[in-house]
Amino acid sequence: MTTNERFDATTGTPTTTTTAAPTTTARRRLGSTGPAVFPIGLGCMGMSALYGEADRSESIATIHAYLDAVPEGVNALLDTGDFYGMGHNELLIHEALRTAPAAARDRALTSVKFGALRTVEGGFTGYDGRPEAVRNFLAYSLQRLGRDHIDVYRIARVDPDVPIEETVGAIAEAVEAGHVRHIGLSEVGADTLRRAAAVAPISDLQIEYSLISRGIEDEILPTARELGIGVTAYGVLSRGLISGHFTRDRALAPGDFRGMSPRFQGENLHRNLDLVDALRKVADDKGVSVAQTAIAWVLSRGADIVPLVGARRRDRLTEALGALRIDLGPADLAAIEAAVPAGAAAGDRYPAAQMAHLDSEH
Repeated sequence: MTTNERFDATTGTPTTTTTAAPTTTARRRLGSTGPAVFPIGLGCMGMSALYGEADRSESIATIHAYLDAVPEGVNALLDTGDFYGMGHNELLIHEALRTAPAAARDRALTSVKFGALRTVEGGFTGYDGRPEAVRNFLAYSLQRLGRDHIDVYRIARVDPDVPIEETVGAIAEAVEAGHVRHIGLSEVGADTLRRAAAVAPISDLQIEYSLISRGIEDEILPTARELGIGVTAYGVLSRGLISGHFTRDRALAPGDFRGMSPRFQGENLHRNLDLVDALRKVADDKGVSVAQTAIAWVLSRGADIVPLVGARRRDRLTEALGALRIDLGPADLAAIEAAVPAGAAAGDRYPAAQMAHLDSEH
């Protein structure tokens, strides 16, 4: 059973109902101050970066298909970062929205991460959260997206040289100016979450959360709930690792981030795919796919959590959205937990150099 927020058609006020499974008309609010959105958001990063070549036409068609799947009157959530393909992803979203029907375009919300510093070769050299940098990043994103505002704006990683209060304060100024609607955070720990929330209302925390990445459950998620901050969960399929489609002998394309990811290396990969094999038995018993089971599990964690799926193709999107029709009862959840126990993943979720940038891990 899951609890979902719906809206009274007459008054427009939210009401809370408990249903057997989230439906395609259900909405989930991004915290107590954020917008209400479709229960599954679309993460667009892979359409431009980190997973090898992507088909531009298919990427745009996938965004259109996602917008079409979101019912009238419900907000669709498109997640991106200004450093995904050095602006390519924002331009891609701009084109997709420009060519979408007006009704679909009007219900699209943009969630944008900023702050990552890149090299010409594609490397990451750090993060910049200075107020003047926030204003600079924002100006470029608005231009690339072709919009007069961004719905949720967040620094991708905390800048260790800039107090989070200063970074959030600069975003709050952009909210006052009308350039940003809501303030988000990404991969921050409980203490940083509290400090940021003391400066301005925070709509949501974007952070990795999946069957094999459950670190937020100890302290971060309870703190977010105490503060009325929602969670947009990325990596719900662990970059395809627990999608049911990744094989032990798969050759990764040049530039694919997973070639450096500890969980995809050597014995770690085999141990993690053993977990997928166990999860597949649970999925088969329900007559659904492994990916749908993994996404449905994240949906079951609470109405304050919105999973982001990184589908780059329409068939993968269709599969992911099918998770909304799955009812996970107590027996199902117990079987999933037995197949993939908390802490069972082999390897860290990022290489050591990137783990060092995660405030959420310190």
